[in-house]
Amino acid sequence: MKRLFWLIPVLAVGCDSQDTTAPGRTAPSVARADSPPPKPKAVDKVPEARAPEVEEPKEVPPEEAPPIPAEYKPLNKNKTLFFEKTADDRRRVHILAAVCLREGVLEVLLCKQFSKEHESILHADVDGQALHTALVAAKAVPGSPVVFHPDYKPASGTRIKVTLTYREKGKVKTVPAGEWIKDKTTNKDMAHDWVFAGSKLLKDPDNPAAPPAYTAHHTGEYICLANFPDSIMDLPVKSPKDLADLIFEINTPRIPPLRTPVIVTLEPVLEGKKK
Repeated sequence: MKRLFWLIPVLAVGCDSQDTTAPGRTAPSVARADSPPPKPKAVDKVPEARAPEVEEPKEVPPEEAPPIPAEYKPLNKNKTLFFEKTADDRRRVHILAAVCLREGVLEVLLCKQFSKEHESILHADVDGQALHTALVAAKAVPGSPVVFHPDYKPASGTRIKVTLTYREKGKVKTVPAGEWIKDKTTNKDMAHDWVFAGSKLLKDPDNPAAPPAYTAHHTGEYICLANFPDSIMDLPVKSPKDLADLIFEINTPRIPPLRTPVIVTLEPVLEGKKK
């Protein structure tokens, strides 16, 4: 019995948990389920690559309008269409227009406002039929628009000289319209005059009682460089309107800033008064 009591302390000592960590080593730490996750190490941020800042060129302000001579008689309320008759019975039509294109595809010199500004150097707030009537009053005779089929036939009508009056660095100057246009076939200024083709009158088949529509007023094709069958004034030479075949381009260095007012003068070249 005494021997049995002696064994009990020995068994009790043998049940104690023992540290199995080797001497000199630290026991690995065990994360508790309720402990916060370890903080990530700070990583230096790489600055984002930025494109170099490019300063956009500032738009050059338009020049002031050239003076309207007292002898120019306005033909519309907004005073953008004028008629002139000199003492020696020379008659001219004047249009107050503005520069709307200095670079790009060129098919028209002057278009109606809000029509072909994407391919016209000038635009004007002028009624197409009123322009036609003014040219007739200036003794111009309308011919016929260009014909493409079955064979090409150029536009015809009274020849019209076109000049442009505007300010350059404050000074008023007048130049032939051809100076603003480069002929790609010669690499020189355009040398052609326009003719008074006269556009067309088109009846509405759904409303026969309505007056016919003057087509140039709706297409905006007033003074054209590419041949259009609705032109008021067209070139009497073959000038395709397909992009790849265009023969005229804008002479940008000679064009004043956008929105610069320009007086477009149309002078019919009449028999016995040719220049």
